[in-house]
Amino acid sequence: MQSKINSFFKPPSSLSVERSNSPPVFSDDENDELATWEKRQHTIVNTYTRRPSNFNGNDKKKESGDDKFDKPISETRVSREECGSNGRNLNKKRSYAQFHLELGQSDFLLHACLICGVKYSPGDEADERNHSIFHKNFTLGVQFKGWRNERVVHVPNVERSRVILVLDSDPLAQRNKVQEVVKMMETELGGGWIFHKLCKVYLFISSQRIAGCLVAEPIKEAFEVLSYPVGERQDGAIAKRRRSNPSKLQFGEIVLEREVIKRAPSEVLHENHTGVILCKKEAVHAVCGIRAIWVTPSNRRKGIATQLLEAVRKSFSKGYVTEKSQLAFSQPSSDGQALASNYIGTRSFLVYKTGNLCR
Repeated sequence: MQSKINSFFKPPSSLSVERSNSPPVFSDDENDELATWEKRQHTIVNTYTRRPSNFNGNDKKKESGDDKFDKPISETRVSREECGSNGRNLNKKRSYAQFHLELGQSDFLLHACLICGVKYSPGDEADERNHSIFHKNFTLGVQFKGWRNERVVHVPNVERSRVILVLDSDPLAQRNKVQEVVKMMETELGGGWIFHKLCKVYLFISSQRIAGCLVAEPIKEAFEVLSYPVGERQDGAIAKRRRSNPSKLQFGEIVLEREVIKRAPSEVLHENHTGVILCKKEAVHAVCGIRAIWVTPSNRRKGIATQLLEAVRKSFSKGYVTEKSQLAFSQPSSDGQALASNYIGTRSFLVYKTGNLCR
């Protein structure tokens, strides 16, 4: 049975030779096409091409679901040009952080500057830069390039210096500069009380910087400070008392005597810097109140405060010069007491309450 089937499908030898020599014949019949395909030798060739890598991100496509698994491997790799010898991506942005060791330091988080008083974080670039700017303005003075319409009220003998007056009605740029200076003053004098709308601000300009500032206000009355009690001489020096029974040490003909010097009790009141000032109960007439006066640390002991007081006397009241006896100081510090007594010429200068304004 098997031989008959094979012989049925096997073509005659003469026919096979004829077909091999003759070109293939095509017809429209599906069976003929199948026969022709079977007699030909077909080779299937698969060609793979690598897609170009895209590192610039020009043709970015959003992948969702299983699409991310269909992405060619070549697109997920980084070229050797962008990698170093150790295989790291050199184009990748790196972030650095500064670390510090906490070993019980009292100022570990914030360090307070001993000169300007600003607290900043050491190692923080922005904090150190801001502290450097503030420190320079505090010690040398706020930068001042000048204004077109300056109200110059006094020109001292110091080279390249002048005193200008700023009022509340002046342009905004001038008032902003005053606020910047007041911020420096508040570092040493305290904040929230130095400036208000009725004040007249005097700025001492030297070498394009504001070296000093005085804030004055109109007042009606003031009180005279009590002079030093017993123990003070006319020249202001503190009297000293000797101990009545000094101890003596004698070594043969050599006698050593020890003296114990005691200061008068009045000096304790004024040298203790407690902020308490004794004054008379009766009020006297006054015109100008020196609310605050401040000079940058690098320009102190140069007579700038005295020049500011002279400018106030010349320009505070229109038409005449204010007498020294009509100047009053708000409750001064120890340095303020020394300035007031030296400028007025007596320790019995005038003081006033900051709320007693002439409205």
